[in-house]
Amino acid sequence: MIAIEISTPGEPEVLVPVERPRPSPAAGEVLIKVAGAGVNRPDVFQRRGRYPPPPGASDIPGLEVSGVVDALGADVRDFRVGDAVCALVAGGGYAEYCTAPVPQCLPAPRGLDLASAGAIPETFFTVWTNVFERGRLQAGESLLVHGGSSGIGTTAIQLARARGARVCATAGSPEKCAACERLGAERAIDYRREDFVAVVRELTGGRGVDVVLDMVGGDYIERNYEAAAIDGRIVQIAFLGSSKATVDFRRLMLKRLTHTGSTLRARSIPDKTAIARGVEEQVLPLIAAGKVRPVIDSTFPLAQASAAHARMESSTHIGKIVLVV
Repeated sequence: MIAIEISTPGEPEVLVPVERPRPSPAAGEVLIKVAGAGVNRPDVFQRRGRYPPPPGASDIPGLEVSGVVDALGADVRDFRVGDAVCALVAGGGYAEYCTAPVPQCLPAPRGLDLASAGAIPETFFTVWTNVFERGRLQAGESLLVHGGSSGIGTTAIQLARARGARVCATAGSPEKCAACERLGAERAIDYRREDFVAVVRELTGGRGVDVVLDMVGGDYIERNYEAAAIDGRIVQIAFLGSSKATVDFRRLMLKRLTHTGSTLRARSIPDKTAIARGVEEQVLPLIAAGKVRPVIDSTFPLAQASAAHARMESSTHIGKIVLVV
């Protein structure tokens, strides 16, 4: 098969197509003939040598795929050869074939083309577990999404609105802010020109938001505490800025805040299985009904993975970038 290899840590051009042996599914796994593979920030970090795959995972980048089941490992009962699926994987997605644990596979949603389904698992799993499980966002509450025009952001805005929450988001240009508002954000805040803390206070009558989804870190951490309501929850999923900050923690105590966070890639299969079941039960019906959809910015042929990474690092994209096989 053709796969994309990281020849050496570096810029996008280190992603090169190579021939690799087609993998065989182990017990409890399926082999997927890949139609689409989502491109995510962790792939960029891996390419740069900053995010190695967990032990036992493929060195081929790619954390989510869609396609058709091509072969079954031993003891697989839930899927058949020919089934259309999407799957969360710990690596190996940038390839013509990819193995996936059965519990991390979902039926490809009806009404969505198969390649676009490759933009679902990493993003929707991340939003579901962080916003709704760890962040405990409820209908009638409010959510602030940083990076609102990203794949994570566009998903969080739609899911929160579909489940009855108020949403505001930060983004880095008028075009991106407009996209966030089209997806359901009550207000999009251009962080280059506006203070999100001041805007949030104005929107909420001084109360603050119930949940903050943050992928920036750095000086956003203390500002998130300022923007949060009493008993607010801040959920950290990445550090595009810095993982270190100087913070006055008195606000954490006085507001009774919860600051939590998680990663997804290195979690155990049972952990990912539990998240998958939540997504299957609570999210897939919304996608099938057309209430929520992955926002596709652009697609690239598999062999042009380097161009896809250049697009992501330009920060001009809105939504997801997908490699199409």
